[in-house]
Amino acid sequence: MRLTIVAVVLVPSFLNAQAQPVPATTAIPGWQWTMDSVRKTVNAVRAGKSLQPKTWPDGKKVAVLLSFDADNETVTLRFGETSVGALSMGEFGARVGLGRVLDVLDERRIPASFFVPSVSLELHPEMATAIKKSGRHEFGVHGWIHEMNTTLPDSIERRLLTRALADLTRLTGTKPTGYRAPSWNFSPNTLAIIRDLGFRYESSLMADDRPYELLQNGQATGIVELPVQWILDDAPLVNPQGERYSAPRDVAQVWMDEFDKAYAEGTMFVLTMHPHIIGHRSRIVALELLLDHIRVKAGNDVWYATHGAAAEYVRREARLGEPVPRGRRQP
Repeated sequence: MRLTIVAVVLVPSFLNAQAQPVPATTAIPGWQWTMDSVRKTVNAVRAGKSLQPKTWPDGKKVAVLLSFDADNETVTLRFGETSVGALSMGEFGARVGLGRVLDVLDERRIPASFFVPSVSLELHPEMATAIKKSGRHEFGVHGWIHEMNTTLPDSIERRLLTRALADLTRLTGTKPTGYRAPSWNFSPNTLAIIRDLGFRYESSLMADDRPYELLQNGQATGIVELPVQWILDDAPLVNPQGERYSAPRDVAQVWMDEFDKAYAEGTMFVLTMHPHIIGHRSRIVALELLLDHIRVKAGNDVWYATHGAAAEYVRREARLGEPVPRGRRQP
């Protein structure tokens, strides 16, 4: 049975764009599919074995992974828009928001991961200097111009990601080992591309709230997935133009509750933020409230880590081995 996939591309507002995956519809509704078609679709990219360790380094009970997607103007530029107002909203991230974020992290000596579209860093190379200053943070790839992967053919997605990896390596002086799809917009080709480019971990998918190995067509890849979730993302929750707006202090409470459960389970808390969003004055308070809560609740039981450090730790603990090139099975 042949399936025809028709992508429906919407051009949402500046903030909604990064909070929503691009919708897609199938020409043939799912109730008409065969089970072979169903299995082929769901098994293309799937969660494999859990990589949840028995304990975190030095006996810590919970891992806290903070990440910041430094999108800035690319959220507007990716759609070919030229709105000066929208571009200025993005510029805020590099001009003001990033500094506020780094001040909060530096005050508490907390490492974080910065996933950056390479166009964003080309426009603001000073961000690399600021992020590198403490020596605690890492860079990850977040596309070239925050492109929507599901709207692109394999060849273009591959070309843009190859360029982004080369650009970030040049601009930061270090080759990133991790990838996060722009808007978590993971295409049917994305996993094959990041495997071919040698990435060691990925952070765009949502099959668990603990680390796991990615499977491709039922085969182990050796790629560590550090899963994300929309409720642990600032973009959809604090957009004042959106239908789901929540006050920053209310959002902080959601994050605190998420952390409390992760702490009780001894698992992992992954939070995604954006300097041009969380970096506003009333919103940086949400991050400060969360970090103060974590300090009071868990004290020294917390392992703060970059995504890269966490990925390598769970890889070693699970004896996962190295990522498997396409065409080879994991031994």
